[in-house]
Amino acid sequence: MTIINISTLEAKYIDLCEGIGVLPNQGVLSALFKARAKKSRNEVCDLELSLDYLKDEDIHPLLQISADINVSEIEAIDIQNDCSCVLSGENALSFMREVSQKLRVVDLQDWPFGKDFLRDISQTGLSCQVLNIRCSQFSKLNLVGNFIQLHTLNFDFSSSLSSFREDCFTCMPNLKILSLCETKIANIWTTVAAISKLPSLEELRFQTWISYDDTIFWRHKTVPGIVASSSINNEEQDYNLSTEECFGNLSPTDTPINIHEIYEDLSEDSNMDHMSSIQEYDFPELSTDAFSGWSLDDWIWQDEVSSETLNQNKDESPTGNYTSCNASPICLEKHYREFMITSLPKLKILDNLPIKDIDRELAATTFSNYFEFLPYRRKHKVSVTSILQGREIKASHRNFRCTIKSQDFYTRSLCAAKVGSAAWPLLQPLTISGNTNESRKFRPRQFEYHPSNSSLMVFGTLDGEIVVVNHENGKVVSYVPSLGAMNCVLGLCWLKRHPSKVIAGSDNGTLKLYDIQQTPPTAMGMFGVTFDDFDHLTSVHVNATDELFLASGYSKDVALYDIGSGRRLHMFTDMHREHINVVKFSNHSPSIFATSSFDQEVKLWDLRQKPVQPCYTSLSSKGNVMVCFSPDDSYLLVSAVDNEVRQIQAVDGRPHLNFEIAPTGSFQNYTRSYYMNGRDYIISGSCDEQIVRICCAQTGKRLKDVYLEGKDTASMFVQSLRGDPVRDFNLSVLAAYTRPSSKSEIVKVNLLKSSSNTKEYSKDKQSCPLKSLGG
Repeated sequence: MTIINISTLEAKYIDLCEGIGVLPNQGVLSALFKARAKKSRNEVCDLELSLDYLKDEDIHPLLQISADINVSEIEAIDIQNDCSCVLSGENALSFMREVSQKLRVVDLQDWPFGKDFLRDISQTGLSCQVLNIRCSQFSKLNLVGNFIQLHTLNFDFSSSLSSFREDCFTCMPNLKILSLCETKIANIWTTVAAISKLPSLEELRFQTWISYDDTIFWRHKTVPGIVASSSINNEEQDYNLSTEECFGNLSPTDTPINIHEIYEDLSEDSNMDHMSSIQEYDFPELSTDAFSGWSLDDWIWQDEVSSETLNQNKDESPTGNYTSCNASPICLEKHYREFMITSLPKLKILDNLPIKDIDRELAATTFSNYFEFLPYRRKHKVSVTSILQGREIKASHRNFRCTIKSQDFYTRSLCAAKVGSAAWPLLQPLTISGNTNESRKFRPRQFEYHPSNSSLMVFGTLDGEIVVVNHENGKVVSYVPSLGAMNCVLGLCWLKRHPSKVIAGSDNGTLKLYDIQQTPPTAMGMFGVTFDDFDHLTSVHVNATDELFLASGYSKDVALYDIGSGRRLHMFTDMHREHINVVKFSNHSPSIFATSSFDQEVKLWDLRQKPVQPCYTSLSSKGNVMVCFSPDDSYLLVSAVDNEVRQIQAVDGRPHLNFEIAPTGSFQNYTRSYYMNGRDYIISGSCDEQIVRICCAQTGKRLKDVYLEGKDTASMFVQSLRGDPVRDFNLSVLAAYTRPSSKSEIVKVNLLKSSSNTKEYSKDKQSCPLKSLGG
């Protein structure tokens, strides 16, 4: 095959332009001239083409000579753009595909063609070796096309990127370097699940650690649109260097570089002289055009985060005077580095720090102390099929001397296998329809699963409606309209021995008992028994025998009611120093109840002793939002403002577990927690966060975080949540949104099923006030 020289290629390009009546593009001619000059100096002959200088009429002659480019002296083609490109996405992509044999680097910065162009690249792929994309137009990454040649992928500064779809990264067998600095990625569990599909990955970045004092030392810094040289390709790299040695290698040992001098130099008109002075200090080789359209804040570091802020304890951060720059939110996760190192065992460099053997040992210990790899302390992922086969083999060898494992063992093993295979749990909104199958719009504010009927759920709305729904099919079973008597419903509680009855209380003090068997799906009048009002109500709860219920609210008092007679028996006054947000009876002792107050105290009371003095008082460091008993009444689960969640012994209030959930620093981050799977696990969520955290109730270890994601994930928060009393690893979340035009909704979460084959739920949402009230 004859190799075409660049001069011939250039002449043919000019002839083609004349033939179709267009002027040769000066950017193309300049790129060919530079390539010819490199060839004459025996340098790598690459063609650096900027799409900023191309128009749609320039593409036709380029497509006609693309076959010649593929057999020419040009060894590699690098394509880049800034944000001023007028070329259509279709033409740009056509040219990149035609020169795919030589395509090396594709650098797209704030690409003007929008989501369709990016979706095309994601679905079909590119044959380049290096792909740099900085874009603010997408939030979920789903690269499922053919990226066989790709070894470096950079999404730094893609400010809207927050998560990955399940099939992302499945077609990148040769990817070695992945950089995701300064994105919105936060979910460490789904991130690891996606990245673990990259078999060749060696270097990963979500932030960059740098050393600085009054003077900043710098050697390697990722510049937007530039791929810095990686130490991965250096065969002499020692991955067992200590942290101090590592940072020593990142900084020159001769003359320090003062950042203020660099700023002054770069702010001058003449860049060429200053660029040569920068390269004296072993900076990455940069062209004078590299900084076009970029500010110094983009180039160096902005919004620095200290290691003390980024990591909750000193053992997690590099030693010495170092700071993190361009960090994504995932770096704020406690024990982030240890989690990553343990979960991605083939990784060699994390956040520009080599991973040494001692790092892996310490990370494994930390992971074991703070995280649960699989439910019920299972250490290895096993398929559901293997578990079922094992159970059948055991059952068929009854004469064989072996320990017959309990049914609970197999049930838990099956749950562990399913949770382990569903990194992206199934999230589905509760869609409600009436008898005519029309979808009905409600504004839920409180909800409760039925304690014995697995298909039923009751919820109260901001408009005072009471709705009993079959949450499996969305059909309304019973409906009570407001009719002006009820305001926002904050208290709901099913009776246990009379499972068709439910007590509801609203914030205006109205208290009613409803029988769903007597209330049709489309009620025209008010049904039920009315009790004396309890002003500013936030919570109601029925005792174990269905004889009594308690009400609390925005006061220091608690009211005791007799369900049979409908009378208020007593008003216990001044039980706390501040208002009592939640009151709960125990599940088995009809006279024992607990109160939680914003005075930071949780108190246990006994009606048999006339609640003047509590049995004991347990103190939190912040105001308590709620308290609940474990299903067997062994423990109290206490939730205070801003993720302070702890478990105490119900018998005497002794501390049992502190779940050590990282605070946000907000005094309005009201936290609620409940039990799931009996008392095996707890679920916890807060109104300033879209995260549901799942922790082991025996060890306190974190099993998983579930993120509630919509189009605008920042607008979502957890208003309330409940564990399904019948189905293991199922829960529901009342998700509320800050936008006035959006509505709240109940989202069902199934940790045993994957969301990969389901559609995203609707993003039509509604705001909800009263974040701190009720459970």
